Amino acid sequence: MTLSKYQTSKPAIPTEEDATLAKTSSQTLASYIQNNDTYRTIKVVQDNTTSETVTIPAEAFRLLVDILAQMAKGNAITLMPVHAELTTQEAADILNVSRPYLVRLLESGEMPYRKVGTRRRVRYQDLIDYKNRIDALRMQTLEELAAQAQELNMGYD
Repeated sequence: MTLSKYQTSKPAIPTEEDATLAKTSSQTLASYIQNNDTYRTIKVVQDNTTSETVTIPAEAFRLLVDILAQMAKGNAITLMPVHAELTTQEAADILNVSRPYLVRLLESGEMPYRKVGTRRRVRYQDLIDYKNRIDALRMQTLEELAAQAQELNMGYD
């Protein structure tokens, strides 16, 4: 699979066989992660006949382990550069909201966007920043509600 620096890939949905293989692979590879590594050298063997040694950045190795761990859980995986631009539908899908709701967020200034002709485009990093911001606010509200429930002795011990 070849990705240009602005192209997003389609989700890779693992089969049950893929998930089982990914679980074993992620556990094996995770045992080789070391926090002080700047690179990892791995050997790629094809059909037990030919092999090649490849050196990759340690962060790419960690990312591979994370991808395999997610596949092991049966989760679909998409690789997307942080500078990628998304359509409003793609952004809405990531936030799990409707496209009209996302457009209202954009128009109200909650999240930056740009127009390409008549179409809106949202940078992936801006979307993730917004998601992190609202998730933090939700967590803060939840903690405040839990504290109030405890103060009012509402049966939550």
